[in-house]
Amino acid sequence: MAVKKELKIHNKSDKPDNIILKENEIMEKCQEIQDELPRFFSGFFVYLKGNVLPMTRLAYLQDIRFFCNYLIHETDLTEAVKLREIKLDDFEKIKAVDVNIFIDYCRRYKVEKENAVYIYENDKKSLSRKKSSISVLFKYLYRDEMIRKNITDGFDPIKLPKPGEREIKALQDDEVMRMLDAVTRGENLTKKEREFWEKTKKRDKAILILFLTYGLRLSELQQLNVTSFNFSRGEFKIYRKRGKESIMPLNKSVEKVLTAYLNEERPSDEKLMAENRDALFLSLQGKRMTERQIRELVKKYTSIGLATSRDTGYSPHKLRATAATSLIGRGNSIFDVQALLDHENVTTTQLYAAHKKNVKKDLVNHFEWEDEFDKK
Repeated sequence: MAVKKELKIHNKSDKPDNIILKENEIMEKCQEIQDELPRFFSGFFVYLKGNVLPMTRLAYLQDIRFFCNYLIHETDLTEAVKLREIKLDDFEKIKAVDVNIFIDYCRRYKVEKENAVYIYENDKKSLSRKKSSISVLFKYLYRDEMIRKNITDGFDPIKLPKPGEREIKALQDDEVMRMLDAVTRGENLTKKEREFWEKTKKRDKAILILFLTYGLRLSELQQLNVTSFNFSRGEFKIYRKRGKESIMPLNKSVEKVLTAYLNEERPSDEKLMAENRDALFLSLQGKRMTERQIRELVKKYTSIGLATSRDTGYSPHKLRATAATSLIGRGNSIFDVQALLDHENVTTTQLYAAHKKNVKKDLVNHFEWEDEFDKK
């Protein structure tokens, strides 16, 4: 069995090593999937690498691998047993109706794993992305004259909710305060949760305040380093999607919770492994927190703010929505909020502006049938 070699970084860019490692991790995942897929896709792989963002490329490859597995296990369109064995002739036989049946299959399907059967269900947004992935592949194969027909015109449309039709999920101000009370004082935590809170309360509060103040994406917060912050200049650096770096100003609240965490709770460098010394947010094992750990932390505290069960707490993205709606609700410019949150299009930010806090509650509170009945 081959021994996996240690990964060394020779970094001459301005990016910190952990960002380079994260990008490399995505590229390695892409390569692993490419190695599984048919060889005649090789030109398509090059096309994806040069035209889409790494995370989008990974999502496309995952969807296409799933489609190819579907061809093998759920259809008679190929005699292949392994993904690599699928032939170009097999793709030539695929019709638009076959892809439409696949998309319908993706709405809900079962997968047996060891002693359990898992039911997977996709919403229209997920189905649309899968359709997009398959469309890009077939258009490429047609453009490069590998298949004779462009079947994508026959793919059934997927009607997505219009912008503004979906309910914006965000915490209201009183729920934010209840959440912050929980992380500050340990209120409404179980006995076991409180034991962990005693060791991580300053870290947890710093994470929540950063999300609420800047509307950071989960990946942006998870990759923060100690050296990302320049307290003397009152700023810190984050790395956005598309490899873009952004300088963010520090306010007093953020500086206060961060310095409390760094000075009073975070382990000193000599207690940490070299690869974890610059990571800002650490687990109790002294390693950089994973996205999953941060997601569970946010879910726990938001459930307290919402006064609901742990299972129905909010994700970090809902704290991003909370930051947006709170800033706009306080009279800040939509364009300024767009810049802070790094929205490519201002129409995304306008969705939060259209979200009127308590509008439904105010309407029904002034429309009481029981009161009218009592008066009569």
